Order: sequence, then C-alpha cells, then structure tokens
Amino acid sequence: MPHRVSRRGPAALLRPIAAALGVLLVLGAGGCVYRINIQQGNYLEPAALEQLSVGMTRSQVRYLLGTPMLPDAFDRDRWDYVFYFRRGRLRDPEQRRVTVIFEDDKVARIERPGVTPSQLATVDPAK
Repeated sequence: MPHRVSRRGPAALLRPIAAALGVLLVLGAGGCVYRINIQQGNYLEPAALEQLSVGMTRSQVRYLLGTPMLPDAFDRDRWDYVFYFRRGRLRDPEQRRVTVIFEDDKVARIERPGVTPSQLATVDPAK
C-alpha cells in the first residue's frame, strides 16, 4: 500500500498564527476598556455650603442642599449628606460627608469631618 503524503496548504499553517494573534489582540485590548465616571450621593456646591448656617430651618436646608441621601432612621435630628465620585480608572475615589444636626427644627451644628468648601469645589461631576 502506498503511503499517502499529506500536503499542508498555506491556510493550515496560518491557522495557529491567526489564533495566537487573536489571543494577543484580545489580551492587549483588555487594558483599553473605558470606565465610566461614578457619582453617588449629594453633590454639594461650595456656594451652597457657604450659605449653610446655624439657625436655618429644615426646609431651608433641604432647599439649599437637597434631600439627604442617608436619613437616620433612629435620629430624625441628624441629616448626613454623602458624596462619592470615582473618575474612570482613578484608584482612589473622592468621598466627602457633611452632617447637619438639628435642635428644635433648626440647625444647631454642622459637621464637615476633614472637608473644607474649597475641597468640595475640586470635583465637578459635570466635566
């Protein structure tokens, strides 16, 4: 019986090369994924924070800053305004918190742990 010699055409030789190039292309493009900006919470305008003052009523605070994202179910006299912003691939998101404490339905105290109005102005989620 004669031995049959198989001839491998150019298409058969290009298949493994094309597969390897496809894998490299997929792995290379994996690093180019677009990440959207993520904004959660209340964006607090610096001008609005400057207007916030002791003695304001609840409705004035709500008009100025909006409804708080984290209403405290156990303490109706505490409103927490939390802001979280992650820009694309930025590793460390920007987080800020402003707490408004009420007594007799008027602002008694405003807490801005480690946040100044100028720091709040650094992030503009519209951009």
